Amino acid sequence: MYYIHCLNNISKKGTDLFGDAYELTDAPDKAAGIMVRSAAMHDMEFSKDLLAIARAGAGVNNIPLDRCADEGIVVFNTPGANANAVKELVLCALLLGSRGIVDGIGWCRENASDENIAKSVEKAKKAYAGREILGKKLGVIGLGAIGALVADAAIDLGMEVYGYDPYLSVNAAWNVSSAVHHVTDVNDVYSQCDYITIHVPAIKGSTVGMIDAAACEAMKDGVVFLNFSRDTLVDASAMTAALESGKVGCYITDFATPDVMKMKNTIVTPHLGASTEEAEDNCAMMAARELMDYIENGNITNSVNYPACDMGACPAQGGRVAVLHANVPDMMSHITAVFGAADENIANLTNKSRGESAYTLIDLDAAASDSAIEQLEGIEGVRRVRVVR
Repeated sequence: MYYIHCLNNISKKGTDLFGDAYELTDAPDKAAGIMVRSAAMHDMEFSKDLLAIARAGAGVNNIPLDRCADEGIVVFNTPGANANAVKELVLCALLLGSRGIVDGIGWCRENASDENIAKSVEKAKKAYAGREILGKKLGVIGLGAIGALVADAAIDLGMEVYGYDPYLSVNAAWNVSSAVHHVTDVNDVYSQCDYITIHVPAIKGSTVGMIDAAACEAMKDGVVFLNFSRDTLVDASAMTAALESGKVGCYITDFATPDVMKMKNTIVTPHLGASTEEAEDNCAMMAARELMDYIENGNITNSVNYPACDMGACPAQGGRVAVLHANVPDMMSHITAVFGAADENIANLTNKSRGESAYTLIDLDAAASDSAIEQLEGIEGVRRVRVVR
């Protein structure tokens, strides 16, 4: 029996996928898998029984990734599962940033008691006149699952779209409309676009704070900037100054921080990006499937601290062993030597690495002996050895 603990409320459509071999538990110390959304995990102690953590969403800032890697705990996320929900909110924000909709609604509420409001509004509405997005230029920074959907939808709405993503994969490129102008210099986005939306992960030394004073200065006067990705991508002091000067005409964000709430000309939503029933269902189902495939077969898909690895279903005969280890030289020779010395034949083997972590999945003609497993655990750099079947 494998126990699963949910740190947050997880959609039943996800937890219902777990079969008879699984049981939900309120005790995290006995769980083989943990499902989480936003709960902070940095101060948690992890049991030796914990094999994996699945984040029902994309961001993993609430999980201690390096510590998990060192303890042989695989951390998954669910990229793309909430992409449509975020895309729809970004499209809504584009329109809110183009027309005086928010202020206009506020005027109507403030003047609700005016018996002549129907007449008064004809004069008042001039203050909330806006512009159409048709024919305007939209810059999309980051063309992953969400950025690609936003870019394609904007094309369909008649916008001219410029896409920037220096790390665009071949698979991701297939999802982007050929009508998108792919630029290789982000300054082309800043200088040419009337609207800019950012969709990249928060990476220290790279994307964190990338929308700084220099970036704002390079933008067109009166640009509308949208941030539905991560609050830390935008330097608060730089954005405050750009809004004060009018360089940035409007800042629309899904992150209500104290700094943002002091800024002028902002539209702020309370982190609604993935807060739809459909997105929560999709994330929960993807997270559950990732956990089950790892627990039952040792396969890794969408991990953020270990490499992807897939050897299909466990073989009906023999045994499968998973070794989570540091990415260091000669590790493979040490691992295979253990089975050679035990006269245990390796039928299939896959080794993958990612940064300082590596993963080796091995199929044997017969179940691994206890002595072989013990020897594997004693190899310097091995973090965890797991008999999958």
